[in-house]
Amino acid sequence: MGDPFYNLKNSIKKDFEGFSFSEVRKNAVKETIRRKQSHLELHYWTVETLKNILDSLQDEVKHGYDISTQLFRKNELSFKSNEGQLYILLHLLENKKIITSKWIEDRKYYSLTTKGKKFVADCEHKGSIQRASLKHLIEEASV
Repeated sequence: MGDPFYNLKNSIKKDFEGFSFSEVRKNAVKETIRRKQSHLELHYWTVETLKNILDSLQDEVKHGYDISTQLFRKNELSFKSNEGQLYILLHLLENKKIITSKWIEDRKYYSLTTKGKKFVADCEHKGSIQRASLKHLIEEASV
């Protein structure tokens, strides 16, 4: 039995034969994609936002809505127009082993890992100088 897409593949090959993008255009497309996905990297977020999230988890396990509410109370407005971004950042921090999560009933609860607690303690101990390198420490730890 032959390939059911044989004719389609040949048609596409003929239609796009000799079609190519310049290096400038390829780089422009790559840069656009990178910018649209930059929220998936820690460098996109401010140090204050990262610190506020870690602080909110310092004393107790919380679900996303509790974290969001606490951030708004601290006047952290990074997620005001798109609260879904908070969950993207929480997932990123979880992938970097800064926080952990578990499902309890129908809610996902987040807590600091040992590494996350260490970052919070280091920031409090060393003050604002350490805050500037919080992102660096998290990035470094995730390598």
